[in-house]
Amino acid sequence: MKLKTKAACGIWNKSLTSPWMRRLVGSGTCTEKRANDNGQGGTFALYSLLCRHAKIKTIPNQHRTDEELTTYSRTTFREKSFAAKTKRWLERHASRKNMLLMLVLVGTCMVIGDGILTPAISDIVVLVAVVILVGLFSMQHYGTDKVGWLFAPIVLLWFILIGVIGIINIFKYDTSVLRAFSPVHIYRYFKRGGRERWTSLGGIMLCITGTEALFADLAHFPVSAVQIAFTVIVFPCLLLAYTGQAAYLMKNKDHVFDAFYRSIPEGIYWPVFIIATLAAIVASQATISATFSIIKQALALGCFPRVKVVHTSKKFLGQIYIPDINWILMILCIAVTAGFKNQSQIGNAYGTAVVIVMLATTLLMTLIMLLVWHCHWILVLIFTALSLVVECTYFFAVLFKVNQGGWVPLVIAAAFLIIMFVWHYGTVKRYEFEMHSKVSMAWILGLGPSLGLVRVPGIGLVYTELASGVPHIFSHFITNLPAIHSVVVFVCVKYLPVYTVPEEERFLVKRIGPKSFHMFRCVARYGYKDLHKKDDDFEKKLFDNLFLFVRLESMMEGCSDSDEYSLYGQQTERSREDLVMKSGGVSNSVDTTISSDSIVPVRSPAHANNMTTSSGQVSSQTDELEFLNSCRDAGVVHIMGNTVVRARRDSRFYKKIAVDYIYAFLRKICRENSVIFHVPHESLLNVGQVFYV
Repeated sequence: MKLKTKAACGIWNKSLTSPWMRRLVGSGTCTEKRANDNGQGGTFALYSLLCRHAKIKTIPNQHRTDEELTTYSRTTFREKSFAAKTKRWLERHASRKNMLLMLVLVGTCMVIGDGILTPAISDIVVLVAVVILVGLFSMQHYGTDKVGWLFAPIVLLWFILIGVIGIINIFKYDTSVLRAFSPVHIYRYFKRGGRERWTSLGGIMLCITGTEALFADLAHFPVSAVQIAFTVIVFPCLLLAYTGQAAYLMKNKDHVFDAFYRSIPEGIYWPVFIIATLAAIVASQATISATFSIIKQALALGCFPRVKVVHTSKKFLGQIYIPDINWILMILCIAVTAGFKNQSQIGNAYGTAVVIVMLATTLLMTLIMLLVWHCHWILVLIFTALSLVVECTYFFAVLFKVNQGGWVPLVIAAAFLIIMFVWHYGTVKRYEFEMHSKVSMAWILGLGPSLGLVRVPGIGLVYTELASGVPHIFSHFITNLPAIHSVVVFVCVKYLPVYTVPEEERFLVKRIGPKSFHMFRCVARYGYKDLHKKDDDFEKKLFDNLFLFVRLESMMEGCSDSDEYSLYGQQTERSREDLVMKSGGVSNSVDTTISSDSIVPVRSPAHANNMTTSSGQVSSQTDELEFLNSCRDAGVVHIMGNTVVRARRDSRFYKKIAVDYIYAFLRKICRENSVIFHVPHESLLNVGQVFYV
């Protein structure tokens, strides 16, 4: 229970999401120089912030239109500045991008290990602890929003109690312990002890546990709330509690292994024990929520297999529940609780996880200071040196305890690291395959308006990972089947390194080829905090944006001063206003970004006059809208690729194991895209293909 005292420190701030506390501390809006991504915390949030300032993302699906999003905030710097040189150094080699990603994955995996170890640390009887753990994980699907109002009084009362008990023990046993605040004593401590005193530093890490979970949970409350809570409540109460325990040990040296509970006055022992247990549950809830949060971020950036993500609160976007991860955490947590009878071993494991997370965060902070804040390199060097001196000191101290339980987070992190790295490797290779094998527009244009096939009534939604170009799956489809739908829409669902994409900026619609081809592209853009809606809603918004695109395109074409024209975002807003005026003031609630690289034929007046209307070709906006509506009424078919990745025969054995076994297994058990978008089975068409890496 000693560790629970520390881990709970970050959770008191969850109460600050309540309305009365928000009024007390203010909105807490983030300033430009804060190490978070618009209020989002965690290693992946920092990585996303860096990805917007340098081309370090390993999946190169960025497009210039993405930078026009209102949430795609970034700063610029001079070409000859140290930040520019650092940016070019990172972008120059793929190995450096992979090393940075590996650092992020290691930090993330350690936080996951933290989420397993925190609930396991308790002085309660193992059987009772297991029952509490099963109950805790079984309640996760309700979300913290339902019980969050209880967290504030529990943890606030907990800190007040340990602070008061600390004051009582100081005056009761030995007030001279206050001299320990002098830094001279730590010097004498190390001088007298040698290696034993050095390794004892690992136990001090338990005093600050909870901060790593707090950072991952940062989106749940304002930054100013954290600062006020830690300054006014957490830090003073912890100092009093530890000083009081030290005073108690001065008179009771044989109680060192159970100093906290033995130092509690007898009259309030059981009330404190109950509050301590409740505070431990709150602390566990925080680390579990942090684990869900960072896994959602990893999933969005292509570093974790697709799992079901459920939003548990309509008020707070960051409160989510991941069923598969929840039960895995429960099983591992029970195994750790039952497997380690000695709680100090779990404490050693916990300290190892925490210090590695801090090291990873510090290294990411160094890059943020250079690329985002544009700090002078001397200031960055001073910060990095001072931080690493402190953190490496603790790191080397906990290394001595690897064989005393410190190996547990390393094993857990290694298992998750293999899963995340292999999944990301397979994702990158699939994207590279799509890029290298995409179909040229010359080949599409050579097929003619009918694409060399029978165009049957209906709309075919072809899902692809490409945000530009025609995917190989389409050529594979039309070369093996004799027919294709009258309207083809290539749908790309893309995650961007931003925390959210506003609903009105989500869809990017383009036309592919001449109008007579009836081919479009729709890119649906999401941030790592966004959640897919059900397919009915997604499909409706897709078609709303498609129809709006046709209207705006026709209006811009009519207003063009020359035969060549482009559709720009600036014209979109003006044309939307014109469209509203012409439609009697009624505006669609969705917005469509029309990119300037839309492929539109350059037509001369003579060619325009010679156009004729046929069953496969429309000559006006009204006719095309009616044609699209009739095709939609005829039926919508979702065409998805089922790409199988295999290692080449001449590949090394570890690559075959990673691709043919681990990645194949993960692909088999993860959620299919059809399930994510809730595509009905009767409207689903899978197209299989195999490629070798």
